Amino acid sequence: MRRDSPRRNLERSAVRLRTIVLAGRSIEYRLIRARRRSIGMEVHLDGLAVRAPHWVTVRDIELALHERARWIVRSLDEWRMRRRDVMPREWKAGEPIVFRGEELALALHESPRTSVAADLFHVTVRHPRTHDAAEIAACVADWLKEQASTLVVARVAAYVRRIATEPPRVRLSNARSEWGSCNAKGEIRLNWRLVQLPPLLAEYVVAHEVAHMVELNHSARFWAVVECLLPGHAVLRRQLDEWTALLAA
Repeated sequence: MRRDSPRRNLERSAVRLRTIVLAGRSIEYRLIRARRRSIGMEVHLDGLAVRAPHWVTVRDIELALHERARWIVRSLDEWRMRRRDVMPREWKAGEPIVFRGEELALALHESPRTSVAADLFHVTVRHPRTHDAAEIAACVADWLKEQASTLVVARVAAYVRRIATEPPRVRLSNARSEWGSCNAKGEIRLNWRLVQLPPLLAEYVVAHEVAHMVELNHSARFWAVVECLLPGHAVLRRQLDEWTALLAA
């Protein structure tokens, strides 16, 4: 749930991909030159990111990485372990698929008319060519996006009415690194994979982005707005971390 900003856009323009061997493993990292006083390291869904002042040499940066090698390798492994199968590895009957936080089984039935529906146990696809994995995958993805529009995007209006008069422009996104975003124009983007989250976690993301309409930052005032919109949001915020790997599915 990152907001676009001139500073972030400047940082993106200064990104370089590099590779280093740490603890006997070849690890790719993103080197981001930024206006800061020290070297900073982050390990998350996208891997290892290093932010460093322009005046620090690559040699000094990589010396710092070697000093934190054990932590970096351990953190990368933890992220890999947190990845979960939320979409079928193979598009065949019985494969698991996550919908609204529940792991359901894919059911396929040949039918002249195409439809997708979910119940307590299955996501059932009726399709003329159930043997065509690409067709089934596209069909289910389209259905998930429709469900996201119906179940998640529609929730924006309920929160906006409490803090603003003008409804924002809302779009679905296919971002691989964030659940949602809000720009300076008040335009909101929500990841269609939100429909695969437990409903309360999707609610938190919606409330978070709507709160940016009045506070374009992550200040104490911003978090107060989120709490007003969704009391108890801090617990949901922590729980959302356990689902972040879904974005790479």
